[in-house]
Amino acid sequence: MAEEKALLSVLGGEARSVPPLWLMRQAGRYLPEYRDLRATTTSFLDFCYSPKKAAEATLQPIRRFHFDAAILFSDILVVPDAMGQRVSFESGAGPRLEPIETPEQAERLGDFKIEHLAPVFETIELVKTALPCDVAFIGFCGAPFTVASYMIAGQGTPDQAPARLFGYRYPDAFAQLIDRVVEASIDYLARQIEAGVEVVQIFDSWAGVLPAEKFRRWSAAPVRRIVEGVKARHPRTPVIAFVRGADAHLPMLTQTIGAEAYGIDTALDPAWAVAQTAADVVLQGNLDPLALVAGGDALDREVDYILAAFKGRPHIFNLGHGILQQTPIENVERLVARVRRTGA
Repeated sequence: MAEEKALLSVLGGEARSVPPLWLMRQAGRYLPEYRDLRATTTSFLDFCYSPKKAAEATLQPIRRFHFDAAILFSDILVVPDAMGQRVSFESGAGPRLEPIETPEQAERLGDFKIEHLAPVFETIELVKTALPCDVAFIGFCGAPFTVASYMIAGQGTPDQAPARLFGYRYPDAFAQLIDRVVEASIDYLARQIEAGVEVVQIFDSWAGVLPAEKFRRWSAAPVRRIVEGVKARHPRTPVIAFVRGADAHLPMLTQTIGAEAYGIDTALDPAWAVAQTAADVVLQGNLDPLALVAGGDALDREVDYILAAFKGRPHIFNLGHGILQQTPIENVERLVARVRRTGA
């Protein structure tokens, strides 16, 4: 009999005395073994499309920390890449895309070619055969507003002004672009599930900058459509929605999105999140990544506060955003021990 997977139990509504633990960006540059592996490939996108290397990156944090879940090593921008938009990654500068500045440029995007992402599905198959039997496997995609913000600006921006301006100036073209990303994301997540992931997470990293009405239209509604589309094909696969900056919108999201769990970011008080959501809503989060960098007693206090806030309800322990490159390995070890009550 296979061992119980704690993450899947909590996503099914179980409140556990020791919550399952995984970290966003847990496969990454804070690990020396990851840096060694990354150095073997010049292009980050080529790294993502190298199944053996991407599988190894996915498995590295599981071997070191035995988290309760592995998350696929890839990037949200493989979706626009599969739509024919030129995507690259510059060292120290992040992603670069050929920007979409007019409706005509948006219309010239190609069809989403799922076969372009065959290496990602091969990565999933490789990881699936190597994971410990008690570790769940998470796939993911970017939410439409976040993906569109990169597609329009051609890079990351501090306030997503290019995408927001495009939406105001060209509402029909923006809606059509969002629709295309929604449909591509449904196909992409469905294929990830068919390849072997057991859970999928939708990342909306930049929705927190939006005014309330635009948040509902450009973030919440598209994420809901992705959840509905995935559920239509794979009704038993749990979905986690992580909408960074949701803040006061969190209760609305938990009532309308239809996901099994909702990630909350660092800025949100977990006690408030618990008070404002139904007792059976699964929440994920929300340790400050900088507390993990600091370590020591400060880390212990933050971990204990979060554990106490979520006590008695289904909770997945995670960060409020991705792990930072400067995070010491020993602090992650301390976090794991603290959450699992096996050490300091």
